[in-house]
Amino acid sequence: MEQTEIQDEEWAQDWNIIVRIYDTIDQLRTLFSELDVPYLREIQQKLLILNLEKYAWSLQNYIIEKYSKE
Repeated sequence: MEQTEIQDEEWAQDWNIIVRIYDTIDQLRTLFSELDVPYLREIQQKLLILNLEKYAWSLQNYIIEKYSKE
């Protein structure tokens, strides 16, 4: 197997994980919306989702940068 093919496979695996992370964040958002909690809890949930999205975005950028250099 050529180096390029190995790199393409690794990129596909990493990208699949990123997609699964975003799917999990969407699932959490859905689950949180089903809860009847006080306003401050809702704000905490939204903040948690926002931070998870920011982290996933940074991972996504890291993956793009990692494979664009090689």
